[in-house]
Amino acid sequence: MRVVVFGATGTIGTALVPVLARDHDVIAVSRHERANTGRVTWVVADATDPESVRAALAGAEVAYYLVHSLGSSDFERRDRIAAETVAAEASVAGLRQIVYLGGLGDDAPDLSPHLRSRMETGHALASGSTPVTTLRAAMVVGAGSAAFETILALVDRLPAMVCPRWVSTPTQPIALDDVVAYLAASCGREDFFGESFDVGGPDVMTYRQMIEQIGRLRGRRPLIVEVPVLTPRLSSYWLRLVTPVGASVARPLIEGLRTATIVRDDRIRRLAPIELTPFATAVAQAVEARK
Repeated sequence: MRVVVFGATGTIGTALVPVLARDHDVIAVSRHERANTGRVTWVVADATDPESVRAALAGAEVAYYLVHSLGSSDFERRDRIAAETVAAEASVAGLRQIVYLGGLGDDAPDLSPHLRSRMETGHALASGSTPVTTLRAAMVVGAGSAAFETILALVDRLPAMVCPRWVSTPTQPIALDDVVAYLAASCGREDFFGESFDVGGPDVMTYRQMIEQIGRLRGRRPLIVEVPVLTPRLSSYWLRLVTPVGASVARPLIEGLRTATIVRDDRIRRLAPIELTPFATAVAQAVEARK
C-alpha cells in the first residue's frame, strides 16, 4: 500500500516510518528535503498548503496525521487549518483512511487549550469524506517526547521540587514502541475506519509516582512538595529554567496535566494484541536511546 506520513520528522513519525516501510511504500512528509531510503520516499510539503498536500497524497491509500504546532503562540489556529487542509485534500484524492494520534482526556469538561486543540484537530480531520481512525494516548515514554524529556530533566537536575497539585493526577503513559505498534496495526484495517481507540501502557500512576520511579531508576530520590497555588504560567517559567522545554511548550503541557488521562475503552487490546511495555522498561529504553 502507498502510505503518507505527515509529521514524519517528529518523535512518533521518526519511529513509525521505518516500521511502516517493512510492509508499505511510504511517502514521508517534511518541510525540508531529505534523501530517500529503501521504501521511504521523502517529499517537501506543508500541511497548511493545499497544493503541496495534494501532491504528497497523489496515489496514496492511507495517510497518518502526526502534525502539531505546540510551541507556536497560535498553535490552535495552525493545527485547525492544517487538519482541515489535509481532510479536504484526502477527500479529493479518494483516500481510504486517515490515522490520527490524539490525546487521552480530550473529552473532559474543562479542557486545556492543548487538549482542546487535539480534540478540534480530530474533528477537523473528520470533516471530509475520508474515514478517520483516532488513537488517543497519554504521555509517550520515549527519547524526544516533550513530556518525558521534561520529567527526566526535573529528576536529573533538581534534588527537590515544588509542584502544583497536578502531580497527583492519574495518567497511563505508553512506551514509544507500543504506540508505534498500534499505529502501524491500524493501517488499512476496515474495522478501524471511523473508530476512536484509547491506548495506554500497563501501568496507571500519578505524575508524582512517575517522577519518583524515574528517580529510583536514575539513583536519585527527589523531594517533592505539593502546593495549591502554583499556576500553569508560573510552572511553565519554572520549567523553562530547569528543563530543555521552552515555556511556550511547557505551559500548554502543564495545563493539560490537570486532566486525568487513563484508558477507559480498551477494545484495541483485543483487536490489535501486543505485549505492552512496563513503565520502568520503557524509561530504560528511552534513556538508552538518548545516548
